[in-house]
Amino acid sequence: MSRVGNKPIPVPKGVKIALSGVEIQVEGPKGKLSRSLHPDMVVTVEDDQVLVKRPSDSKTHKALHGTTRAVIANMVTGVHAGFVKELELIGVGYRASVSGKAVSVNAGFSADRVIDLPAGVEAKLQRDGQSNLIVISGPDKELVGETAARIRALRPPEPYKGKGIRYRGEHVRTKAGKAAAGVGR
Repeated sequence: MSRVGNKPIPVPKGVKIALSGVEIQVEGPKGKLSRSLHPDMVVTVEDDQVLVKRPSDSKTHKALHGTTRAVIANMVTGVHAGFVKELELIGVGYRASVSGKAVSVNAGFSADRVIDLPAGVEAKLQRDGQSNLIVISGPDKELVGETAARIRALRPPEPYKGKGIRYRGEHVRTKAGKAAAGVGR
């Protein structure tokens, strides 16, 4: 019995859901998302709720049950409230700029690295104390997370000084350098 798959998905006001075969379309104030679902999963919309049912108790259907429900719930949340990922640039001279549908990051390289934003994803810059902050937002949780991961991969935080690009609130464990290795001899 899937605990996640059996939970009904509440549909907030202003969100419309359309089912046509294996295709689901969710439309709300933040945008419109569509996705093809597995043909074995039975999705129904009843009384401002979305229900997902599986045809059998096979291992494959059990796995698809919870996954399908989670994907639909993320679509509903995305078009209603949206998703946000925040990245901090920590390091001397590390900076970023947003121009149109591209983010340009200077993180200690000889030239700026440019990341093109996919459709539906937006980026903004903020100053937060000592670090620059890149705020990535959009209705599609998968695209927002993937875009944030691509930007972070340009310069992940290093373990000695903690410089680099990290998610806001991410804790980076720092190592002791060479000076600590010689202590106690």
